[in-house]
Amino acid sequence: MIIKSLELQDYRNYDSLNLAFDKGTNILYGDNAQGKTNILEAIYVSATTKSHKGSKDRDIVNFHKEEAHIRTFLEKDGVEIRVDMHLRKNKSKGIAIDGQKIKKAADLLGICNVVFFSPEDLSIIKDGPAERRRFVDMELCQLDSFYLYNLNHYNRIVNQRNKLLKDMYINPDLKDTLHIWDAQLVSFGSKIIERRKLFVEQLNDIIYDIHRRLSGGREEIKIQYEPDVQIEDFDRQLKSSQEKDIKLKQTTAGPHRDDFCFSIRDVDIRKFGSQGQQRTAALSLKLSEIELVKKITKDTPILLLDDVLSELDSNRQNYLLNSIGDIQTIITCTGLEEFVNNRFEIDRVYKVTDGVVEKAVSDTVN
Repeated sequence: MIIKSLELQDYRNYDSLNLAFDKGTNILYGDNAQGKTNILEAIYVSATTKSHKGSKDRDIVNFHKEEAHIRTFLEKDGVEIRVDMHLRKNKSKGIAIDGQKIKKAADLLGICNVVFFSPEDLSIIKDGPAERRRFVDMELCQLDSFYLYNLNHYNRIVNQRNKLLKDMYINPDLKDTLHIWDAQLVSFGSKIIERRKLFVEQLNDIIYDIHRRLSGGREEIKIQYEPDVQIEDFDRQLKSSQEKDIKLKQTTAGPHRDDFCFSIRDVDIRKFGSQGQQRTAALSLKLSEIELVKKITKDTPILLLDDVLSELDSNRQNYLLNSIGDIQTIITCTGLEEFVNNRFEIDRVYKVTDGVVEKAVSDTVN
């Protein structure tokens, strides 16, 4: 899978943009706050329907406009696919594939798999559980439409149950309906737990060798899934925590409170790892994500690197760049020094200045 071109209209700081990409390595360079990341975000939105930043549609649309458009031309196995996305400030987005409107986001997911890597991802190991859950959910929702279905239903039920817990202060008789939501939580939540467990097993099969090479053979990493509840105890845990939930007005048990542990020599590097260990583990995780997509989809993802090279030392830079291989990659950076110094070949270069994208004179850095 490759992205051939991207068209934007009234998207963030772009009034109009038509940008063609090479099937190899593409560079977008320029000063900060010029719009480089907005291009990567638009690609991610067109693949997943969501911003990697968690931004709402109303924040993505140009400040002075009411709607924005993204048109993405993809190519898979020699067949061109067009994805149109209509973003509106006050309405839900519209999506069409090859001119045919789709009703569910799940119909889009899986057509184009993307791996997004930004400086914030380097902190995923030391950040709180929510960021690690977000990483797992973002990847699984691309790879598994059933997971997306179960996750959406589970999150909606958690919100409805939380609303019920708040309403019970006014109407205590509502407590009699709590078991209805509990049964649905267990049903959808159990499927989430099962899939996350499998996902971690699949990641461990890949990340071990990557991390060993990245650490020069000095470290062996292991990911452990830490479910908040076990499937067989889920219903009992909801019942036992009922009074606490009523007091706190929120659901305190379930996979929305899961975590994932990263350990080296049985040391939890979330808490006790050095910054270097945490960053190396984060890089290993992202590289493993690429390999897992290849393994599951039998296709290559599109790799989006958002100014991440400046955050890595030369050894990690070289490893990342050498790992790209046959993957279409779109990289943002403030300058081309990293590529010149590493004598890294790139296929297309654009300079981005205040929402204007211009093709560089030379497309190749030798």
